[in-house]
Amino acid sequence: MAKMFSKYPQLKELKTNRELFESGHLDPGGFGIIWNDELDFDAMSIYEEGEVVGQDEPTINQQIGILIAKTREELNITQTELAKLSHIDQGDISKIEKGIGNPTLSKINKIFSAMGKTISLILS
Repeated sequence: MAKMFSKYPQLKELKTNRELFESGHLDPGGFGIIWNDELDFDAMSIYEEGEVVGQDEPTINQQIGILIAKTREELNITQTELAKLSHIDQGDISKIEKGIGNPTLSKINKIFSAMGKTISLILS
């Protein structure tokens, strides 16, 4: 939000008043942030004009999970269907797609093979 302070004068007080800034809360419908009766900001403006901070690069497990989920969705198959095709538990596939599993290369290969894909490793 710091990026938007200069663009929106009504946010100036948030920059100088830490207590006010920290008192913000989501509006009940989830459509923005409310600080007080005079100061609120809609979610779309924050999304379009804000800047993501403090977010690290995805881990290799997260990147693999995203790739598996994306490939599975492109093929229009469910996790349950992929589990049957790959002979890997659906719960394990879910964990892998979320990036919280720690799959072996063998397991990753089984998943992609079940989707008719091959994997290759490139070292750079």
